[in-house]
Amino acid sequence: MAVKGGHECGEDISPLLASIFEDLYTGDVFGEDLETNWIKSRGGDSVYHEGFTEELQKLLDEHKCRLREADRAEENIIQAQERAKAEEERVLNVLKADGGEDFHKMGLPPVASCFRWIVDNELLRKNNLICPEDYITDKFPPTRAPKGKSEPGYVKETFAFKQHVSSRLQDQMPVEIAHLQKIPGRLPNVSLSTLTLLSTPDSSHQTKKISKKVNASQKLAWKDIKCKAERESERAYLAKLEKRQNYLKNPRFFPPNSLQGGKSLVVSQGKMEQTIARRKAEDDKGDTSFVPVFLANPPTIMFSNYEVGQVYEMTIELRNITSTCHYVRLIPPSTSAFAIGPGKFPGKGGLIAPGMTCQYTVRFTPKYPGNYEDCMIVETQVSEPLLIPIQARRPPPVLTLPHIIDCGPCLVGGVKVMTILCRNEGIRTEKFSIMPKKACLSPNFGPIATDGFVIQAPFGIHPPVLELAPGQNTTVEVMFFPSFPEVSQQTYTIVCDNCQDSDVTVTGVGQLTALELLFVTGGESKPKPDEATDATAQHLIRFDPQNPHTTKEKKFVIRNSTQVELPFYWQIMKPNLKPLVPEETTDFMKVKYNQDTESAFFLDPEEGVLLPCTDHEFILTYTPQELKSYHSVIQMILVDIPESPCLVEDEMFQNIPEYKTKDVIALGIEVKGLTEALNLLLEPYAIIIPGENFIGVNIRRTFKMWNNSKSLIKYTWEKIVSSDIMEVEPCTGIIDVNKCCKFELLITGSKPGAISRNLQCKIEPSTEPVVLHVEAAFKGPLLHIDVPSLQLGLVKQGENVLQTFKIQNLCQLPAQWSMQESKVCLAERNEEVSPFTIQPSAGKILPLGTCTVSVQFTSLRCQRLHTVLELEVENGKESHLPVFVEVQAPQACLISSHLVFTEIYTGVPAKATSKLFNQRLLPAKYLWGKLIGSQAAFCSATVSPASGTLGPNEEEEFCVELSANILGELKDLALSCSIEAMTEPLLLSISGEVKGLHVTYTVPSDSGVASDERQKPQSPCDLLLDFGSEVAFKAIVKRRLILTNHTGISAPFKLEAEYFTAYSLAPEQGICLSSSYLVKRRGPISIHAARRAQSEFAAALLSHGKGVAFHIQPSTGTLKAFQQLIIEITAYNNMWGEYWDDLVCKVGDLQPKLIPMQMTVKGCPIFLQLTGPQTKSPIIRFGTHVSGGPPVFRRVQLNNPTPFDIRLDWEVYNQKQDDNKLVDLLMFFEDPFPLKNTDENEAGSIGSTSESEIVLKLDQSAIPRGNIYPVLQTTDESSGSDSTDKEIITQGPTVQKLVSVLVRPHEGVPADSPYSITPRQIVVPGGGSISVCISFTPHVLPETATEVQCEGFVLGFMSLDDKHTKTVPNKVHRKHRYEVPQLRVDLQAFVRHALLKVDMDLDRGMVFYAMASDLLPDHPVLGVLTNSVMTQSLKLINYTKVPLYFRLLLSTPFSLSSTDPQKSIKTSHSKREEEGHQPQLVLYPQQNMLVKVSFHTTLELLTYQHLPDTQLLPGFQVLQFENGERKLKFNQNLVIEYSNRATQLVPVTAYLTVPVLKLSCHKVHFKSCFVGQTKIEHIFLCNRSGCRSYWTALLDEQERHNNVKVFSVSPTNGILEAREGDPPTKAILQISFTARSDIQYKAVMTVTGILGEKPCKLQIKGQGTYDGRYEDLY
Repeated sequence: MAVKGGHECGEDISPLLASIFEDLYTGDVFGEDLETNWIKSRGGDSVYHEGFTEELQKLLDEHKCRLREADRAEENIIQAQERAKAEEERVLNVLKADGGEDFHKMGLPPVASCFRWIVDNELLRKNNLICPEDYITDKFPPTRAPKGKSEPGYVKETFAFKQHVSSRLQDQMPVEIAHLQKIPGRLPNVSLSTLTLLSTPDSSHQTKKISKKVNASQKLAWKDIKCKAERESERAYLAKLEKRQNYLKNPRFFPPNSLQGGKSLVVSQGKMEQTIARRKAEDDKGDTSFVPVFLANPPTIMFSNYEVGQVYEMTIELRNITSTCHYVRLIPPSTSAFAIGPGKFPGKGGLIAPGMTCQYTVRFTPKYPGNYEDCMIVETQVSEPLLIPIQARRPPPVLTLPHIIDCGPCLVGGVKVMTILCRNEGIRTEKFSIMPKKACLSPNFGPIATDGFVIQAPFGIHPPVLELAPGQNTTVEVMFFPSFPEVSQQTYTIVCDNCQDSDVTVTGVGQLTALELLFVTGGESKPKPDEATDATAQHLIRFDPQNPHTTKEKKFVIRNSTQVELPFYWQIMKPNLKPLVPEETTDFMKVKYNQDTESAFFLDPEEGVLLPCTDHEFILTYTPQELKSYHSVIQMILVDIPESPCLVEDEMFQNIPEYKTKDVIALGIEVKGLTEALNLLLEPYAIIIPGENFIGVNIRRTFKMWNNSKSLIKYTWEKIVSSDIMEVEPCTGIIDVNKCCKFELLITGSKPGAISRNLQCKIEPSTEPVVLHVEAAFKGPLLHIDVPSLQLGLVKQGENVLQTFKIQNLCQLPAQWSMQESKVCLAERNEEVSPFTIQPSAGKILPLGTCTVSVQFTSLRCQRLHTVLELEVENGKESHLPVFVEVQAPQACLISSHLVFTEIYTGVPAKATSKLFNQRLLPAKYLWGKLIGSQAAFCSATVSPASGTLGPNEEEEFCVELSANILGELKDLALSCSIEAMTEPLLLSISGEVKGLHVTYTVPSDSGVASDERQKPQSPCDLLLDFGSEVAFKAIVKRRLILTNHTGISAPFKLEAEYFTAYSLAPEQGICLSSSYLVKRRGPISIHAARRAQSEFAAALLSHGKGVAFHIQPSTGTLKAFQQLIIEITAYNNMWGEYWDDLVCKVGDLQPKLIPMQMTVKGCPIFLQLTGPQTKSPIIRFGTHVSGGPPVFRRVQLNNPTPFDIRLDWEVYNQKQDDNKLVDLLMFFEDPFPLKNTDENEAGSIGSTSESEIVLKLDQSAIPRGNIYPVLQTTDESSGSDSTDKEIITQGPTVQKLVSVLVRPHEGVPADSPYSITPRQIVVPGGGSISVCISFTPHVLPETATEVQCEGFVLGFMSLDDKHTKTVPNKVHRKHRYEVPQLRVDLQAFVRHALLKVDMDLDRGMVFYAMASDLLPDHPVLGVLTNSVMTQSLKLINYTKVPLYFRLLLSTPFSLSSTDPQKSIKTSHSKREEEGHQPQLVLYPQQNMLVKVSFHTTLELLTYQHLPDTQLLPGFQVLQFENGERKLKFNQNLVIEYSNRATQLVPVTAYLTVPVLKLSCHKVHFKSCFVGQTKIEHIFLCNRSGCRSYWTALLDEQERHNNVKVFSVSPTNGILEAREGDPPTKAILQISFTARSDIQYKAVMTVTGILGEKPCKLQIKGQGTYDGRYEDLY
């Protein structure tokens, strides 16, 4: 317990600040994240937002800059401190070496610091920090010449020493003053260490001013005595005197806040200067601000833990915190307990240097153990003294006793005692006295009693006196004895021996007993009218009717409303049924209570303690035993309840009152209950099981029992096991009220018959049972045979048959059985032994089991048997099984005994069929034998099947295969068949006629022979295989020959051509590899592979070099019986001509057959390697070429697939579109295509060396088309030729063709250009190839034609120079030259002008819209850009079919660049590139090139608008619009120069918008203005263009030099945005005029732009005057 302890709590004033400053105090801090988000949000449309973010950016930059400067200054200070510390340690070590061991005992100040000369003073000033130069004004001490070793400074006498000890102090004072006068305005020579000590910001400042009334009265008296004139003269004299004598006055005599005062070490110089400036403005006004001179440490002197009679000391330091030296004087405290000792000063004379300290000792001598307070006053040259508080406080005693002791509740008349542990936590032994506060006296512990209680009703405390050592414990008892049910409170005072006291308050509550019934289960009942009740009971609880021996519970809750514990117990009494008379009071103390010993009511708990202010739950149980009504009263008795004391008038009890207790009835509850009998119900009340049930099988039936009673019941069912088993599940249990229980009755019969029983159930608490009537009937086991009858079927005599069946037990009982044949059936057959064997014949079958029984029958004779097997079951019904069986022997026969063969051929097996039949139901086995008879040696027979088994009554067909080696009729021939179990075999007679071989040849109608009689042998002239007269070259022609065998004899055959036999292939290549066969053999093969295989196969067949080969398939084989074989003859060719040959056919031993064959092959065998063989004329396309381009060459390889050399003579023709000519008439002399040598000259020609050809123009109807009429014909021509030529035979032995005339369709005109072919005559070797060169030379197209198609063809005429190649007698004949088709190659080319398609990004074309403001950067002050590029793309597309070589030319201010230069640069035209200094590009057909065209905006372009017309560039134009806008237009053409010197132009245009500035006026006249006053005018600077402008306003040179402050412009520069609508953008210029004298001023302001704008000039005038009329007073 802290005696008289207390503290003050500060009050929260934040709501007051929030209500006054509102958002300035409660607003969110503008943090770093918010700053970053604001900076990132730049770029919007809001001008204000942009301005705000720009200012915010500037502030952030400035903040970062200041942080960097602060870090730099801090780093400089730290480094200077480290260097100064190192230097000080070095100097200190030198002094220690000089002073020796006694250096530490001298107590000298530290050495001089060099921090002042190391730290950067300018950097500190820049950051508004105090630097050493601010408070140290002396210069760096000059370095003098070295002298001898001087005496150390600490050995010399100090000023304080001379002040207290030396007697020469008065003599030395003038010397000191003289020394101070030598350095005017400077501080005395002090060490550096006195200037580097830092001041603390926590210095105590005393702002109280001590005024002395005596001084004020003296001043007033002096004013009254002296007159005004005298005072002024004396003041002037004193001022002169002071001026002469005090001109070197030391600054320490002035306070720091005066004009001549020194600098403070804790107040910044800026604040001092503000104070001095304010003093100058106030003149004679007094200064109210206080600047401390000294700083006290500690600021408050505190003494504690003191004893009376002892002396205590404490040292206080006073530090000079100004930049000047000061004296100090201390006024001691007024209290006698405090005293001040002599001071300790750092220097002589008591002068304290800046940063130095002086020390004083404060002595404290306490006279009594109380608290002391006083102060000491420090006076200096400053008008305000410094107050230093002095306090002495002794720690109070601490006793751990609470201020408030709560005794809690207590019953009235009772006594409650509390024990409290008390401890002395002070630092010394204390003695305490406890007494009532009303009787509090001085702590005189002598007369106070130390035993008993300190009574202050209704409380008492023991012991009255405590004496405790530090940390000692004791026990304090507090007694509470209330007399009234109320709250009591008394105050006690605890007095300590050190005159300190403390109050303790004791409280308690007196209470009376109070119980309350809160809750009853089902609610509290009310008595019925005229119902007898107990008069003493306060409550009534009624139970519903219950069954005897049952229990019913109710819960009720009683609340203890007091705050004390109440012990209790319950008692059950008989009710007092005496009726109460109205308006009559009854004395309940006289009512007698009798205990109810037969009560059916019980309580739980019966006794206990009621907790304070707690609800307690009790259980009231009603258990009736008899059928009657029960009525009782239950009472709660409270134990040891105190009696109320006698009341006295005096509240103060001298002694504790007497304490008496007794038991009282606190609560009475009347309880009532009724009783009813049990009510049970069975559903159903009887169980009757219909039908019969198996013995030993459990039968289950369910039933219910309902409990309609008022309480639950417990049941137990009896169990019957004497004969039949009868029981109930569950056999015992409990059924709740109004609930039912399901039961299951189990009955098991032991023997057949019906039963009837009464099953009893015992019910608790009832004495009478419940009866259930049960009736049921039972039967024995039952067996079942799984077959209705036993069918043994047909049995062969002497064999046994076995068959099984199953017997199933259908009940849950085991069955004993036996089986045998019926004796009645045996008696009917007159047999004693049964032919049936039963296994097993008897046995036992388990419940629901099965048994397999086998029955074997032995057949002794043929018969049909019907009998019955009997099954006997023990204690069961008998069953019968019918049995059927039939016994027989096998027998078979032939349906027909004679077999006739209609057609039999020698050596060829013949087949015929007949049938066998089984005459019985048993299967019969048969076996065929050998032929018998006279012709059996020449024949062989095979029967299928040779043996087998015939089923019952089965008819089976058999086949006889007969082979005869004789001719004629078969007469004596038979075949035998044996049947099992038959004694005699069966015989089959055979007859027929044997025939020989017969074959015929026919040709189908589609093979070219029309004959209706092909079934008969034909002569060779009647058969012909004609393969056609128009067979194409290398075409495959097939013909078929049918061979028919009219007999059943197979014979070998062979077919082959007589002359044109196909080349014999290897055995593995002998099969015809046709396309369809290859596909079937190889699977999914491609068509190309199939054709290739077919071509290789044909080449192998034609490898003999005859030109034609006939391939026969099949060429050999066997002609089967009655076969019509189709022979496929395939003709392959690789040379034109007419062919004849014979087909030789050989079959068996018959004579060979010759069939003639013929075929005519036409077509040109020569083909191009590029195109391959094809029916149409090949086309060589030269593509599209530029007009006038170089020749284009195509080398073509010609292949000759024939085995013969073929000579080709070439002719070139051009085709014209408007050519109306129909036919050409050609006349040739001698050989039209003579053989030439390598020089293109005829070899061995008699006549002219050149070919003569006459072309006549004839009418279309004059000569038939396509016919040749030779004038002369040689005898080499075959007479059998189909030619239509007419012959004129000359007279003489030699026939030679001289003149030939040819008429053919007109298709072209012979020409040598633009197509040509070399060489003109070539020989293509057989099976080889040769190359020719075809060229195309593009001609120059006229300008009107865009594209021209050049069509032509070349004809190659074929000649055979070998005679054997031309003719083979009777086999082949070949024509050549004009008589055979020529090799035609069509030629096609296109010539067109060079032209590229140009696609641009926009439909407007290649047009640039640029602005001169593109050269302006974000900060135009730093300069402008030199170049701004705007780029557009165009795509060059080559839609032609020829590569185009070209160059792109474009001059400034435009430039070009390609996006893919590596793809399109052509390197083969290096000479032209060097000439044009431009790379040549190539663009292939259907390719494109992306070209970027750029427009460069430069400052040079902006100067073009001011050039004269003669110096303007071509295509340049200045456009001036009505709204004032100006644009520069640049027109040029992008030149596409092709390789053939043709050009293509693409227009390129650029519009450059330039800014246009204009002033709202050209003159500004300020008129007359008062001198010294500034007058302002505003004008507008307009931008009339759609381009930004950066402008600068300048005054003329004369104005800026002579009259700098007369005229001014604001702002001097800026940016004018582009115009967005009709009105131009504007900027306001402020023109200021300040006249300096009364003259007229003129100036010219020029507004210029950096983008070539035309300068705007403004004439400015103004007149200065001193006339006050023009002065602006507001």
